[in-house]
Amino acid sequence: MPSAPRPLNPPRTGAHLIAQTLLSLHIPIVFGIVGIPIIEVAEALVSSGIRFVGFRNEQAASYAAGAYGYLTGRPGVLLVVGGPGVVHALAGVHGAQQNHFPLLLLSGSAPSTHLPTRGSFQTLSATAFLAPHTKLALRAPTPAHLPQVIREAYRTAFWGRPGAAAVEINGDYVTHNFTPTELHSLLHPNGSLAVLPVPSPPQPEGSRERIRALAHLLIHTSQRPLIVVGKGAAYSRCEDILKLFISRTQIPFLPTPMGKGLLPATHPLDTSASRSLALGNADLVILLGARLNWILHFGLPPKLAPEVSIAKIDLSAEELGRNLTIPGVAPSAQGEDLSIVGDCGVVLAQLMEELDSAGWTPPEADTNPWIKDLHLAGSRSMAKLAPKLSTPTSPGQKLTYHRTFHLLQKAFAELSSRGAGGAGGAGGEGEHWADSCVFISEGANTMDISRSILPSSLPRQRLDAGTDAAMGVGLGYAIAAWCAYNLPANGSSTPVLGAPKRKKIIALEGDSAFGFSAMEIETMARYRMDIIIIVINNGGVYRGIEYSDTTGTHFPKWEEDPRRSQLTLPTTALSWHTDYAAMADGLGARGVRVWGRGDGSNAVGGVEGDLVAGVRRAWDWSDGGVGGGRGPVLVDVEIESGEEKDLVFAWLAGEKGAKL
Repeated sequence: MPSAPRPLNPPRTGAHLIAQTLLSLHIPIVFGIVGIPIIEVAEALVSSGIRFVGFRNEQAASYAAGAYGYLTGRPGVLLVVGGPGVVHALAGVHGAQQNHFPLLLLSGSAPSTHLPTRGSFQTLSATAFLAPHTKLALRAPTPAHLPQVIREAYRTAFWGRPGAAAVEINGDYVTHNFTPTELHSLLHPNGSLAVLPVPSPPQPEGSRERIRALAHLLIHTSQRPLIVVGKGAAYSRCEDILKLFISRTQIPFLPTPMGKGLLPATHPLDTSASRSLALGNADLVILLGARLNWILHFGLPPKLAPEVSIAKIDLSAEELGRNLTIPGVAPSAQGEDLSIVGDCGVVLAQLMEELDSAGWTPPEADTNPWIKDLHLAGSRSMAKLAPKLSTPTSPGQKLTYHRTFHLLQKAFAELSSRGAGGAGGAGGEGEHWADSCVFISEGANTMDISRSILPSSLPRQRLDAGTDAAMGVGLGYAIAAWCAYNLPANGSSTPVLGAPKRKKIIALEGDSAFGFSAMEIETMARYRMDIIIIVINNGGVYRGIEYSDTTGTHFPKWEEDPRRSQLTLPTTALSWHTDYAAMADGLGARGVRVWGRGDGSNAVGGVEGDLVAGVRRAWDWSDGGVGGGRGPVLVDVEIESGEEKDLVFAWLAGEKGAKL
């Protein structure tokens, strides 16, 4: 928990009381946008030593607060105005609930004496509005109750299953001047605020009976077990015990997108490359902090075997039986009796103790047919992928997704490794180059393809659209990651997460997803956040449109396309050849444009040479400023539009897929 200076003077107003409450809770930073009536709260926060990151849109700020809570394990705090500020922030509140990120929303409101029908400025009953979307939504009955209400909402956000909590703050509470009598019950004898920090949540053990039942299944029945590692496991920080458990049991594992990094991507039991075979043939699936939702095909055949047994390990008892009693699924697939409520790490330790006490020895990995089948399937999958990565871009052609991320992976590896001991550097003994990188990705193809090529070597260093599949989260998440990994904590020279070296924060953005929060580049530039943004520019949502008559900067077919004025462009199309690098330059960042058809006209090596050179320039420039970085850099990478390709959403439509 970061240290926080104790306030020397008793609070004079409601704004000061709120700031001192957050200070007493050891909250180091708040995200948001100021306005009436909460601007005084923000000023009091900064005066008390709490950092404030002012965004350009409450939506992006709400995403940042939720991600910060996930990364640090304590609620990220969001401060917004009432009415439309709350409505805009609902995106991140909903995302926090769906992803189970701890978040505390503090919102302004009309004066407490105003009736709802009075028509007050930005009037909205935030408590009623947010109640269905949060774990808890409160409003203090009097200004003196603010510390109690804020602390209770803060605790609720991360005790039990994490999620969002909200406090509505009436405008007259912010400006309320406290009398000595009012303050008497709020202060310690030394004059400091009588608010105790919230301790870390309890880590509950699992039921011994259920632990024994699951151990019995592993020992006596299962021949093809699989552990699915979810972001709940990452949040629980169980990576150390998970490594021991996998080493002891030799059970193959499949990380979900944000479960990557708890175990290294190079681990021999990682089944990412043989995902379909692993899920489709496992006779026992243990979900470790993962849910049986759309990401795992709801546990239904043919993606999972009809007779599979499923055991969940989760903090939430309500989660255990979900999607295990769907009509048509065999009774043996119902794992409610096998599932365990408890902390992921604690339950794993219990399960390992039970297996040890039974004297169980797992089959040798080298002779285990299940593991041999998985390795063979993985090798075939990688062999099929290899040509997409290694085939150079032909003259006259544009980069593909796979080739782009392959070149980025090579460039990031080189740049991370060369700076051992410095900012964004890796290369010490036992280190992987990706140890120094935090990847944020969004945009359907950008997200899906990049995570199969760019490895995760440490936990909680990959963020993406998550359970809610939300677009627009990327820049807010990148700002949250920068603050968690690189911003020194109050009164300390090390960041909140205590990383020994600065992390290079890299946002991989599809051009459509980037557009949701592109103005936050100015936020990054204002605070000199050395974040690298890679925009994968195909000119569309999923796919764009392509013109073959481009010469220089003149695009006659696009400029004269009659579909533009007739509003009959393909619904997936964005403006063709948009210059996002120029946009970044205009917002105070540095823009680098990579554009060309691989004909060698742009630089040595053509468009591929441009890409590698552009990433190197971005890396070097972002590293070179005061306090670790000059600011953000955006690399605008134009790739093939994909106009001629069908859109296939097999995950949504089942076996047959859905095409456009």
